[in-house]
Amino acid sequence: MSHDTPPATAEPLVLHEKDSRGVVTLTLNRPQAFNSLSEAMLDALQAALDRVAADATARVVVIAGAGRAFCAGHDLKEMRAAPSYDYYERLFAQCARMMMTIQRLPVPVVARVHGIATAAGCQLVAMCDLAVAAEDARFAVSGVNLGLFCSTPSVALSRNLSRKFAFEMLVTGEFIGAAEAREKGLVNRVAAAGQLDAEVERLVAAIVAKPAVAIAAGKGLFYRQLERPIAEAYDDAGRTMACNMMDASALEGVQAFIDKRPPAWSTKT
Repeated sequence: MSHDTPPATAEPLVLHEKDSRGVVTLTLNRPQAFNSLSEAMLDALQAALDRVAADATARVVVIAGAGRAFCAGHDLKEMRAAPSYDYYERLFAQCARMMMTIQRLPVPVVARVHGIATAAGCQLVAMCDLAVAAEDARFAVSGVNLGLFCSTPSVALSRNLSRKFAFEMLVTGEFIGAAEAREKGLVNRVAAAGQLDAEVERLVAAIVAKPAVAIAAGKGLFYRQLERPIAEAYDDAGRTMACNMMDASALEGVQAFIDKRPPAWSTKT
């Protein structure tokens, strides 16, 4: 059990909010530790994501951080307390399972990044489908500075950034700013600190205006095809698009385009 398991009266390690549109905000809530990913935090975030996966009314997830930072990566004090290969293997498997849950959710996941996102915190940004950063946010995979190559973050970074730039971050441990993170593909949008929530909302609003069934089918296909040879990717994409086209929302959307009118669909389905 993790050292920071909260007493029954304490605030949860992950705060969960959901609005009337189905937008779920999950806030990492260890501000005193820069929201580092202790075992208990990983458990709490896994439970929160599993809750979203079971919620048919969820449309978008926003992952945010309380306090001065988004996430500083793994809890190094906890990792150093009782070193053993079996413990570390379990810890990184637990983290990988949580990261993969983000990708497997049928709804888009948006990272709302402020302060720092380092090591596994930078990995978390890369694993989210989309990311919006405050202009003063900073990113690094800095384990190498401690003699620990950020191997698990490298999986996410190498699938978001160019290979050479991802490798440069991994072998230097140097920070990059939000503007460079956007230029290199780690984040989608950058906003002034006071406008971060408004920019996240603009992105979220654009997503929830679309039919949920199309978004879910598209997200699943997007990640499947990336790992396949191009011919297999096209086969999968064609089947996915044919199924999507037979859905009532797509048939209505295409007919509305033909009729030159707005589509009359429910974005809840």
